[in-house]
Amino acid sequence: MSEQTKISIRDFNFFYAKKEVIRALNLDVRENEILSVFGPANSGTTTLLRALNRMTDLTPGVYMEGEILLDGKNIRSPDINISELRRKVSMVFEVPTPLPMSIFDNVAYGPRLSGVKNRVLLEHTVEESLQMAVLWDEVKDRLHNSAMRLSGGQQQRLCLARILALHPEVILLDRPCSGLDPVSTSKIEESLRHLKEKFTIVIVPHNVQQAGRVSDRAAFLLMGDLIEVGLTAEVFANPKDKRTSDYITGRFG
Repeated sequence: MSEQTKISIRDFNFFYAKKEVIRALNLDVRENEILSVFGPANSGTTTLLRALNRMTDLTPGVYMEGEILLDGKNIRSPDINISELRRKVSMVFEVPTPLPMSIFDNVAYGPRLSGVKNRVLLEHTVEESLQMAVLWDEVKDRLHNSAMRLSGGQQQRLCLARILALHPEVILLDRPCSGLDPVSTSKIEESLRHLKEKFTIVIVPHNVQQAGRVSDRAAFLLMGDLIEVGLTAEVFANPKDKRTSDYITGRFG
């Protein structure tokens, strides 16, 4: 885990119409770390994730204040290329959404859109991305089969491979294991431990236990307020705020 800041969130407020869902948030995400952002429903965790690559722009009636800086540059600056921002800061959603095409074509889709036509380069990218997503060994002999025939856990890792093929800098994960069995969950968590060597990862975990297992640092949001942030081991073993302790131990939420 680097001490260098990759994303800096400053005095950030977010509104859906007139309803404020994130209040006065100040939070840094460091390079090559896994940061878990956790909290009960309606605490703003998914909204925060979507704000980091401006996916919230797609929702009518939203309003925000403050700054989100990526490598020191405000992502809301007029000269920001939103497509390039979303390549750099890529998101894997809670429900996997494979494209109705082969496994190979799913992973090659982004590079092809970017103009890559060289077959050898595409094959290398597909293999490398599937390996990083801990899926290669399971699908290498059926790359030209439909992605729709994969299991839920495999589809989720395929969606991860699809964004890895675009060479992002930050990976956003919104409850990537919420509908998965323990074996599939462990494979995704295994892939994250390797991926943080090359990427910065922000995850909204599907439960508190996952935050404890996979993240270097953890941030607890409660109804739009940042209650506590710190090294995961310290937040879980010795939380500074009683609300953090109550949530982690299951007394509420």
